Parts: sequence; C-alpha cells; structure tokens
Amino acid sequence: MVAAGAAVWAVLSQPAATSESEAKSAASEAQTLLSAGLMQSQYQDFSGAATSFKRVVALDPHNKIAWYNLGVIAQRDGKKADAREAYDKALKIDPSFDSALFNEALLIKSSEPDHSIKLLKRIVAHNSKASTAYLHLGEALAKKGRDDEALDAFGRAVAADPKLLAFVPEPFQDSASPSPSTSQAGSE
Repeated sequence: MVAAGAAVWAVLSQPAATSESEAKSAASEAQTLLSAGLMQSQYQDFSGAATSFKRVVALDPHNKIAWYNLGVIAQRDGKKADAREAYDKALKIDPSFDSALFNEALLIKSSEPDHSIKLLKRIVAHNSKASTAYLHLGEALAKKGRDDEALDAFGRAVAADPKLLAFVPEPFQDSASPSPSTSQAGSE
C-alpha cells in the first residue's frame, strides 16, 4: 500500500515539477528576449525589437518593460492607438511607472489635455525632480487657461533644472526664473 501511494505521488508530482521547470525556462527566455529587444532598439532595428518584445509579453504578460517598449515603437511609427494600449498595459502592471505615464501623457496631450494633466500630476506627485514632466504640465495647464497652476509648474521645472527656462513660454519666463537671491544662496 505504501509503495502504491509513493508511486501515485511520484506520478502526480511530476507535472508540477515540469511546470516549475518550464516556468523558469520561460522566464529565462523572456529575459533573454527582453535584452535582445533593448539591444535591437539601441541599434534602431525597431521591427526586430518589436518582434522580440511581442515574444516577451507572450511568455510574460506582466513584463512592464516590454509593454512600455512596444508603446515607444508604436508611438514612433505613428500608431497612437497601439502605443496607448501598450502604455496602459504597462501601467496596469505598475501604476507609478514614470516612463509610461510620461509617454502616454505626451501622446494624448493635444487630444485629451485633461487626462494628460492627470498623468503628469501623478508623476510629479511622487517625483519632485521630474523637471520635464513639470514643464509639460505647465504647458498643458497654460493651454487650458489655468495660468496660476501653469506658473507654479513652470517654476518647479526651472527650480529642478534651470536649463529648462529657455523652454518656458515667454509670458511665464520672468516669474518662473529663479530669483537672484535664490541662485546666490545656492552658490555660497
């Protein structure tokens, strides 16, 4: 009886071991494909990179980096709907993924400015050094006529990166530029 029970246990436990082994193999293959896709993107083989990233998400649907990069490639190719879908999938995996938040915000900035503003505010809420996000937030707010909020965003952008002052719209530049006493205090 004990021998029969051990044999049944061995047979029943075999698929689980195989599944675990297959899962590790799939994870390893996904990581290799992700690295390949990133390298392909670096060398501007965007078609090859897209193929690699699609294989990654087929193996690991929760890979935010692959989804994000599929969004970048789709956005680059002018496929807004595909880009947004890929960014949304990355954000479902990690709602605070700044790169996906930022790219989606820029993607919809002119067509859905209110939603773009919400996405940019999510970035700056947890990253006060996100100077470019503040700059784009200021631009979106200014277009909506929310000048006080835009001025605050431009000021924060310039405070985080003074080189951005050149990109602040002229009506906001004087107020967004750091005061002389602030820049002198920083140099002492």
